Amino acid sequence: MAEEYPDPPAAHPSLSAADLKRRLDAGESVRLLDVRDRNEFEQWHIDGPSVTATQLPFAKFLQAKVTDGVDDLVADVDGDGPITVVCGRGESSGFVAGLLIDHGVDARNLADGMRGWARLYESHEVSCDAATVVQYQRPSSGCLSYLVVSDGEAAVVDPLRAFADRYADDAADHNSTLRYALDTHVHADHVSGLRRLVDDHGVEPVLPARAADRGVTFDVTELGDDETLAVGSTTLDPIPLPGHTTGMTGFRVGGVLLAGDSLFLESVARPDLEEGDAGAPDLARSLHETLTERLAPLPDETLVAPGHYSESVDRADDGTYTAPLGTLRERLSAFDMDRETFVERICADVPPRPANVERIIAVNLGTDDADDDTAFELELGPNNCAAAPMDAA
Repeated sequence: MAEEYPDPPAAHPSLSAADLKRRLDAGESVRLLDVRDRNEFEQWHIDGPSVTATQLPFAKFLQAKVTDGVDDLVADVDGDGPITVVCGRGESSGFVAGLLIDHGVDARNLADGMRGWARLYESHEVSCDAATVVQYQRPSSGCLSYLVVSDGEAAVVDPLRAFADRYADDAADHNSTLRYALDTHVHADHVSGLRRLVDDHGVEPVLPARAADRGVTFDVTELGDDETLAVGSTTLDPIPLPGHTTGMTGFRVGGVLLAGDSLFLESVARPDLEEGDAGAPDLARSLHETLTERLAPLPDETLVAPGHYSESVDRADDGTYTAPLGTLRERLSAFDMDRETFVERICADVPPRPANVERIIAVNLGTDDADDDTAFELELGPNNCAAAPMDAA
């Protein structure tokens, strides 16, 4: 139930999440006022090179309305230009935006707040010689998913439950039937769309056999390391890439590598989400082998399409978060480290764990369940599946 605030101020203009994203993509200066509590802001907020963000809690504005101290609060908002007010659902921020307008400030409300931001989902086509490959981008978390389309059939790789219908609709828009849903591994940062796509669209769920070995409890087609998956006239060829998890598997489609959470554009995978800190060194050694041996046969021109991106990464000219493998071999110092130096480095600087990681893993294994609203709430926030950045020295 929406909260009710006393004496709502003047009507306020709203800015949609899509409009905000267009402004950020254009490099326009964006002045944000986040009225959530400090801990919520620090855990997850909108950022970018052109963003100036200030956190002031909603309670201060309620007090300022009574004490006529609004102008003093406005003076504490960093940056210049119109103010976009942000909260969790767009309710308290709407109140604050109206209050600012009543005091002569150019302000607008981010419609639906951070939850509206979390529902923003964009797509761009990846250059591929063997099929149509569409990259889906979720700016709120940096999650990337992929639709592979060939000759009337389609497969979605690393689907998010919140957008399950989108994949089926987009496949139809490409005159294709969505036949498969694949996960590259058991995810720890978002709720997988596999079971929802089975239930709602009759799609066949596929997991690498090594990932299924973690204890998946629902019916799934297990794909061995030496098996391929035919989609129309193309194939998805699995490549074992353990390190982030034991079951982590990439899929090669022509000259494109759908790398999952193994290799990113600015870093490599973190190794602690499956076995915790105690098991991280062993998985880090496996990840080093993935980088230096398992990926070694792939040519430099292989286009790496990762499972996540960060706000610090620039998109390619086609709008996708992709890069040639040769570029990453030059960019990331991880490729040049000896094994034990790599293990020491990656285990010494592990980012905070994703929110609700144990519950999300349980839901994705099928040992727990969550309704749609709960699933959406569980995955709000940054993904944190990468290790600290590993730029070349």
